[in-house]
Amino acid sequence: MQQDAKFMPGGTAAATPQAHAEPLVQVSGLTVGFATDQGETQVLHGVDLDIKPGERVAIVGESGSGKSTVAAAIMGLLAANGRVTGGSIKLRGLELTGATERELRTIRGEQIGLVPQDPMSNLNPTMKVGAQIADTIRAHPTSHGDLSRSGLRARVTELMSLAGIPDAERRAKQYPHEFSGGMRQRVLIAIGLACNPDLLIADEPTSALDVTVQRQILDHLQTLIDAEGIALLFITHDLGLAADRADRVVVMKQGQIVEQGTPAEILKSPREEYTRRLVAAAPSLVAVRDSDAAKVQGEAAAQAEARAHLQLDTAAVNTPLLRVSGLTKEFKIRGGGGILRAVDNISFDVAAGTTTAIVGESGSGKTTLSRMVLGLESPTSGTVLLGGEDIAASRGARLRAARRRMQPVFQDPFGSLDPSYSIERLIDEPLRIFGVGDRASRRARVAELLDQVSLPRAVAQRRPGQLSGGQRQRVAIARALAINPQLVVCDEAVSALDVLVQDQILALLAELQSELGLTYLFITHDLAVVRQIAHQVLVMKQGAVVESGSVDTIFETPATDYTAQLLESIPGAAFFA
Repeated sequence: MQQDAKFMPGGTAAATPQAHAEPLVQVSGLTVGFATDQGETQVLHGVDLDIKPGERVAIVGESGSGKSTVAAAIMGLLAANGRVTGGSIKLRGLELTGATERELRTIRGEQIGLVPQDPMSNLNPTMKVGAQIADTIRAHPTSHGDLSRSGLRARVTELMSLAGIPDAERRAKQYPHEFSGGMRQRVLIAIGLACNPDLLIADEPTSALDVTVQRQILDHLQTLIDAEGIALLFITHDLGLAADRADRVVVMKQGQIVEQGTPAEILKSPREEYTRRLVAAAPSLVAVRDSDAAKVQGEAAAQAEARAHLQLDTAAVNTPLLRVSGLTKEFKIRGGGGILRAVDNISFDVAAGTTTAIVGESGSGKTTLSRMVLGLESPTSGTVLLGGEDIAASRGARLRAARRRMQPVFQDPFGSLDPSYSIERLIDEPLRIFGVGDRASRRARVAELLDQVSLPRAVAQRRPGQLSGGQRQRVAIARALAINPQLVVCDEAVSALDVLVQDQILALLAELQSELGLTYLFITHDLAVVRQIAHQVLVMKQGAVVESGSVDTIFETPATDYTAQLLESIPGAAFFA
């Protein structure tokens, strides 16, 4: 296998101007297969992709389109049952498909850095973050000078500071659980940039973060890679986010590239019907378009009309289904650190048959509020009335009856559904817990619920691991509806889904609300989703409600700078301003 200076120990990372004229990465006719019980399944089909030095390329598409597989193939990190079955991957003209694991270890980190999606599963919870960054530096000694203890400590502190982590020297001695989600993501950025790579692959690095933290992290990352001339391969399901951050957008479907172009070309004049569906389904793009429904494509227009119709239908409702008054929650900080007021004197009403969204940054108190509404957390003070019944004061049979009237739908259906249970057992579990019906009637109810959430009845005997993410979320919704609740609390229920599946779930929730008269409390950090589904909005900051009103009022005339900042952070705004 041919070697160049970059791969040899002691080689330099410097590139000549002539080298910069050629692609840094050339992917040609790439095919990838995965071994299954039924034989090898091809998941990439002739992918061609060039990335030039310093260029920012985004790959977008629905879940299963092959985005992450392309990135994994470039890094030589395919799953154990996956392999490159054809084509070529070259880095500065050097073929990687035949590289040994030893050679690939030299390339990873030193020439190709990675920022993965989930920091909690990609950081060792038993190691201090500084030690984890130092491990990356030690793995590539030729990329660094002083590897003494003091030299490593200084380099770790420098990287953490560059990644935007304040008080880096002190925080390097902390564990991942002592960092917020945004700060953990910055640690992964520090690791990805530790060896000054030529290419940084960012695979859904901010999908679980609120829009303002997302914007801060991506702004900072962009500053770093621009300053160093690093190329960026950005994997995302959010077209608006890709448009904001990329020089070129590549659209994938079923393992193939269907089109690519500049962000303006892809967003404003896509050639393929599939791309037009992605653009129409992306909440971030719908939210920032002109509010004239004639300019909103396809299902987004239908949803806007349905929402307006619902507002007219519910305007006459006088008695709220849910009434929250003076709700406060305080936590004692360990080590004599005083009191943290997570929820601060919040009051609001939710009318029957409507959707109230609660939005705000991570740590604003949204989830704590929802847990008190569900009776899973006791308030320090204040009341939660569901149909006039005080949830916080209820005990025993009264609390059990109240909980039957409300059900949650959580963010991660795979984490909230027992993987060892069949879908039928998962959906009928609330019926068994509350003693509703006999075996035959429960089975009939499960079939009815599967019909309601548009799942084939055949899935009843499958396990959660055999379903897609969107199908699992439909199961979670069916389970929540099993005992005919009046109130459904959706806590980040669509944030982990790609835009097409997210669009389907939002349409399903709107349809179920119209048919069954459901009331939703919708917890989210994504204002773009709020624009599609909500009637009323509460904006939270540091435990308090800073603004509330109808969705149109909040979006068109925000009363606080904080709300305006949240709206400005919605990806894709620059293209429809």
